[in-house]
Amino acid sequence: MQPNTLLDALLDEAGVSHAGLAARVNRAGRARGLALRYEHTAVARWLKGQRPRGQVPDLLCEVLAARLHRQVTLDDIGLGVPGGPPPALGAPLSGFVERAPALWRSDEQRRPHTLGAQAVTGTPAVMPVWEWENPPEDADVSRVGRGTSVSAADISVLSAARSHYEQMYRRAGGIATRARIVGFLTTETAPLLRGAYSDALGRQLHRATGGLVAVAGICAYDADAHGLAQRYFHQALRLAKASGDRGLGAYVIALLVNQALFMAEYRQAVAFAEAALRAAGRQITPALAADLTAMQAKAYAHLGDGTAALACIRRAEAAADRISPGEEPAETGYVQPGFVNVQVAEALLRLGDLPAAHEHASAAVGTPSHDRGRVHRLAMLCQIELRQGEADGAARIAVEMTERARGMESRRLRDRLREVREHLLASGGHDAREAAALIEGALRVPL
Repeated sequence: MQPNTLLDALLDEAGVSHAGLAARVNRAGRARGLALRYEHTAVARWLKGQRPRGQVPDLLCEVLAARLHRQVTLDDIGLGVPGGPPPALGAPLSGFVERAPALWRSDEQRRPHTLGAQAVTGTPAVMPVWEWENPPEDADVSRVGRGTSVSAADISVLSAARSHYEQMYRRAGGIATRARIVGFLTTETAPLLRGAYSDALGRQLHRATGGLVAVAGICAYDADAHGLAQRYFHQALRLAKASGDRGLGAYVIALLVNQALFMAEYRQAVAFAEAALRAAGRQITPALAADLTAMQAKAYAHLGDGTAALACIRRAEAAADRISPGEEPAETGYVQPGFVNVQVAEALLRLGDLPAAHEHASAAVGTPSHDRGRVHRLAMLCQIELRQGEADGAARIAVEMTERARGMESRRLRDRLREVREHLLASGGHDAREAAALIEGALRVPL
C-alpha cells in the first residue's frame, strides 16, 4: 500500500484539516442521500494509501474543487484507476506539473511513508525509461499557469542552484544536502513550474528543474532512501523529455543505472545503459558515454561475462580519451580525469585481474579529484592492495581515505568505510588493525 502524497499535498494547499475534510465529505454525501459518518481517522487511513469506498473518491474531488476553485480529478488526488501507471509518470505534462511538487513537499516534511518507500522493480521500474525513449513527444510545453510569470532570470537561478547543491553534496554528503535542495524545490521551483511560460522558455525551465530534481535524487540515494531516489530520477526523466534534451535524459538514466548496480539489478543496468546510448544518439557526450559503458562493464563483470565486460571497458576508455571538459554540460562534470579508471578497476577486480585493476586504481588515485571522489578511489585501491597481500600499503591508504571522509554525511561512503575496515581486520597486520580502529572511530559518529 503506497502513501497518497497527492491527496496530502492538495489538503495542505486547500488549508483543510483531517477533521475538516471528513466533515465536508459527510455534508457532500448527505446532498446525495448518503449517510456518511467519517472522522479524521478515516482521512489518515486514506493518506496512508487506503482507497475510500463507493462514491467517496468523487466526493473528495467535489469538496477539494470547491475549496481550490478549480477542477480536481481522481488522478489529481491519487485515486485514479487502481493498478494503473502512476500519474506522475504516464500522465500528460500538465498533470505531471501539478503533481510533481507533492513529492517534494512530502520529502521536505519528512513523512515516514515517503522516506521509507521501497524502490519499484519490474514493469514500473522500466516504464519511465521506455516512455522517455519512445513517442509521443511534448509538442508544446507552454503554460498559462497561475501567478508567477517565468523569466530567463528565474531559469538562471535554478541552474545556479543545481551547481550549488551539487558542490554541497560533494563536500558534505547527501544527508546534509537533501533538506536544503528539497526546500528549494518546494519554495522556489514549484511556483515557477506551475507558473506561466512560453514553449521555448518552458523547455529551458523543464531542463533546469530536471537537473535540480536529479541532484535531489542523488542525495536521497546517498541517504539510503532508494524508493524516494527512484521517484526523483523518474521525475527528472519526465522533465528531461519535456525539455527536448536527450543528453539530459541519458544523464538521468545513468543515475538509474548506478542505482541498479547498487541494488544488484545487473541485467537492468545493462539494458538501461543501452537505452540511453541508443536513444540519446549524437546528443550523448563522450563523458557520459564513458560512464555508461564503464557501468555496463561492471554489470557484465558481476554477471560473469568477461568478454562483454572487456569490450565495454575498451569502449569506455576510448570515450574517455575524447572528453573535452569545456564542451561538456554541467551535469557530466562528475566524470573527471581518473573517474573512468576507478570504474574500470572495479570491473577488473570483479573479473579477478588484480594487476590490471591495481594499475587503473593507482592511475585514478594519482589524478586530482574532489574529496568525495578521492574517498572512493582510495577505497578501491586499498581493497585491491589487500587482495594482493600488501596490508601495510593498504593501511596507509585507508588512513588518508578516513581523513578525507571526515565531515561528510553519506551512507554510501560509510558503506565503503565499513567494507575497507572488514578487509583490514581480515588481513591481520598491525598497521591494518590500527587503520581499522581509526575507521571504527569515524563510524561511531552518528549520521
